[in-house]
Amino acid sequence: MSDKQSQYPVHGAGLGLRRPLADKLMANPPTDVDFMEIAPENWIHVGGALGKKLRFFTERYPFLIHGLSLSIGSPAPLDEQLVRDIKAFMADHQIRLYSEHLSYCGDDGHLYDLMPIPFTEEAVKYVAGRVRRVQDILEQRMALENVSYYAPTDSTMTEKEFLLAVLEESDCDLMLDINNIVVNSINHQYDAGDFLRAMPAERIRYFHLAGHYVEAEDLRIDTHGSPVDDAAWKLLEEAYQLFGPVPTLLERDFNFPPMEELIDEVRRIKALQEHTAQLDVANG
Repeated sequence: MSDKQSQYPVHGAGLGLRRPLADKLMANPPTDVDFMEIAPENWIHVGGALGKKLRFFTERYPFLIHGLSLSIGSPAPLDEQLVRDIKAFMADHQIRLYSEHLSYCGDDGHLYDLMPIPFTEEAVKYVAGRVRRVQDILEQRMALENVSYYAPTDSTMTEKEFLLAVLEESDCDLMLDINNIVVNSINHQYDAGDFLRAMPAERIRYFHLAGHYVEAEDLRIDTHGSPVDDAAWKLLEEAYQLFGPVPTLLERDFNFPPMEELIDEVRRIKALQEHTAQLDVANG
């Protein structure tokens, strides 16, 4: 295995496992899906029929988990019990990587939304200390995701500068969301390609890809409720040209299409990856 391949916990194209999809996927497990991902908070300590469904999938596919509620940028104390539960859950299901949003979702209680962390040096140090603590408890590295945001609370640093500084200060990995780059680049008027090219290739573990809602020409909302749009497909292709065929997960959280349409998007990811691999071979 090459060094480039060994930095990735999975390979190919994946699909986010959501409970409304489980029965259809169990009836005909798709061979075009190379790995799956779940939010651990939705499955930890779940037993009975749902627990058996999860085991059906984790015994057949490599799995990643993407957290919803660690609230890494929150002023509230770090939820270390959640981290310990995640560690046990990962061991129980042989889960290969844990990622979380570079955001926060509450203080004294949950807000059920992802709030932007102030883009400041002070926040970099605060978040990085909490990330290092999580990695100490897990006894392995975690990844942070670049998130969509709509009203920055402090722009002393740019989004790009803040993300890169947190990754460096905490020495953690990056789960790069392609759609979030598209959404933020439109909403905050920066060049998506410039943001992409600034990302540290050696820290990337996988990509997310999803659809968004066009509220207005200059306002996009990250919903995960529609097909991937042309701008995100184009940026994904550019990302593959820059970094190679990085493992990529398709997210769809609601408004589910027929299963064949969903799997067709996974197949499109695989086709782009294969095309990139062929170009790499042709170019030596």
